Amino acid sequence: MTNAPLMPKATAVWLVENTSLSFDQIADFCKLHPLEVKGIADGEVAAGIRGHDPITSGQLTREEIEKGEKNPDHRLHLSVSKVVVPEVKKARGPRYTPLSRRQDRPNAILWLVRNHPELKDAQIMRLVGTTKTTLKAIRERTHWNSAALTPMDPVTLGLCSQIELDFEVNRAAKDKPPVEDHGQTLVPASVTTSPRPEPATTEDVFGKATPPAPAEEEDNFDADRVFGRLKDVDFGE
Repeated sequence: MTNAPLMPKATAVWLVENTSLSFDQIADFCKLHPLEVKGIADGEVAAGIRGHDPITSGQLTREEIEKGEKNPDHRLHLSVSKVVVPEVKKARGPRYTPLSRRQDRPNAILWLVRNHPELKDAQIMRLVGTTKTTLKAIRERTHWNSAALTPMDPVTLGLCSQIELDFEVNRAAKDKPPVEDHGQTLVPASVTTSPRPEPATTEDVFGKATPPAPAEEEDNFDADRVFGRLKDVDFGE
């Protein structure tokens, strides 16, 4: 039915009744079989169909019909519509999940929540085709089947592709705040691999020797000297 007029049988009825075009010309224009057009002329086909005027609808011009009536070999051409109908874009609905995989959807949600906490709710909903209510119940462990849920990779389950999962994870990573720099943790290779001077003395190898701490002088007690001093002490006799 490529380049066929609107309501081809109704248009063929009108052309049969109002023009002297041949059956082949009408059949070629309306994309019908010539025998079907002959059946319309005999009243055997499309008996209850009301004819549709292609001139009024802008599908055919009167000049084109006159050319066909004068020349049986002329093929009628469908007029190009001057009205451009914009293409209606269908809104993208939720991802369709096969019935055999829907029971595994909560397991996939639990896997995403545990392994990729950076993903937003909207991203998880796009990946596995779930609802916000189900996602919230699994996050808060209030799902009716929480005790039996097992984390399972949604890619392995066939709920999404690895490319889609990586795309959402990378997008979530870009939205995360930058990590604060807590200082240098590794010494640059230029420092660790730089040549060091060879030791020339013993102090370069073992370091400078620390002098020993001075030993405390031991108190030498002389008994005669101590008791001799006691003789000079007046005890108040």
